[in-house]
Amino acid sequence: MTTCLVIGATGFIGGQIARAAAERGWQVRALRRRPQAVGAIGDVPVDWRTGDLADRASLTAAMRGCEVVFHAAGAYPHGAANLAQEINAAESQVRTVLQAFTEAGADRLVYTSSFTTIGPPGEPGRLADERDPYLPGSAQEAYHEAKWAMEVAALQSGLPVVALCPTAVFGPGDVHLSVSQILLLAAKGRIPVYVDATFNIVDSRDVALAHIAAAEQGRPGERYLLGGHNVTLLDSLALTARLAHVAPPRLRLHPRLLDAIVAVGQVFPIRGLGHLRTMRLWQPFDNAKAVRELGLAPRPLEETVGDALTWFRTVGYL
Repeated sequence: MTTCLVIGATGFIGGQIARAAAERGWQVRALRRRPQAVGAIGDVPVDWRTGDLADRASLTAAMRGCEVVFHAAGAYPHGAANLAQEINAAESQVRTVLQAFTEAGADRLVYTSSFTTIGPPGEPGRLADERDPYLPGSAQEAYHEAKWAMEVAALQSGLPVVALCPTAVFGPGDVHLSVSQILLLAAKGRIPVYVDATFNIVDSRDVALAHIAAAEQGRPGERYLLGGHNVTLLDSLALTARLAHVAPPRLRLHPRLLDAIVAVGQVFPIRGLGHLRTMRLWQPFDNAKAVRELGLAPRPLEETVGDALTWFRTVGYL
């Protein structure tokens, strides 16, 4: 029987990985910083371990005896100030995990990266995919820079690492609303405006299954883009509004007005400014590699959004 450790088990993606691994029949260890935290997996039979990404000894102890380590936690900085400091902290964090992995003698590390490490397509006439690296400095946003630095450190470590790059993840289990805040606001009818943008949405449960597949058959040293459906922002918000029985957005926000909001946000705090600043980098993606090699099979978008809303109601968010 496979024994795995999930770093970030109290979070959104990590929780779904722990659930999928347990359903697979694996012995699941789940790392948490706070002794009572269970995230969205309080009903899942896991072996809770206490540890911290800054504490190599606790990581090594939790990993020892595991064949697979899932690293689905880590730096989540936002903003454009102190970029160098944020990047250094992120790199240090992932290197601590890599050192612990080496000391523990585990067989494979599946690292959860981000779609932000995918740049624009290198050739005309195709969608962006794993062949397209993010150009450091092009976003001038701490999250993008840190995620790129962490992925590079993981893949260039020489260790048996597989990197997975999920797109915008929605679905059940986002306890901290780390991604799903926009979905919740749309379901409450609180997003009256939209901008012209296309992005990619993938279900949290499909992302988790891809992590299990990556542990079993992913190629070390490779990265896989975990994408589901390319969709416009308006269509995704309208779908959410329809399923929640509220009014959809009606007003299109002109790009120049968006630029003005971002400019104001440099002086006055505006929630979600980082997302607004980097919206120009949003793009559709090609998930063919993950479909072919990991068996990624995205479920219908309406199912993802509908199940997310049901989960919101169950936990009292909606």
